[in-house]
Amino acid sequence: MSAVFSRTRVYFNKYPLLRGVATYAVIWPVSNLCQQAISGKEKFDFLQALRYSLFGAFYVAPTLHGWLKLSGLMWPQMNLKTALTKAILEQFSYGPFAMVSFFFGMSLLEGKSSSEAANEVTAKFWPTMQVGVFVWPVVQTVNFTIVPERNRIVFVGFCSMVWTCFLAYMKQLETNKLGKPQ
Repeated sequence: MSAVFSRTRVYFNKYPLLRGVATYAVIWPVSNLCQQAISGKEKFDFLQALRYSLFGAFYVAPTLHGWLKLSGLMWPQMNLKTALTKAILEQFSYGPFAMVSFFFGMSLLEGKSSSEAANEVTAKFWPTMQVGVFVWPVVQTVNFTIVPERNRIVFVGFCSMVWTCFLAYMKQLETNKLGKPQ
């Protein structure tokens, strides 16, 4: 058993994207199940959790990995000024892209049409973005200042567990509860 953990650690160190994929394949469905429990669902929707796992592993992890690699190349320093620059730039570039992708992609995975997915993005993007503006710059400033590059995807993954609970909450909200037309 120890040999398996040893090999896994070697692969995860050699291929950080693989580590991110594995992390998000677990964190996203766990976050969704936590949100389901918090909302008082009597029976877990494991198909919904599977959709979160697939989206987290095969979409979020690779796009986040790409962003982190790009920002690391553009600003390789690890100091407060660089961290703030990266965090603010991420909030207004990757953040909106990620939120639109989440609402649109998850809607498509649920079997909704592209126009229904677009309506959901329209209704839920701004309320979600308003919360994200306060959360992610702080998280990413810590990430870019303190956390070594090879551990950044995993660090963000664990921080995103709480964020993904919030996203799952926003996803399950009916658009009419947000005061927007459907």
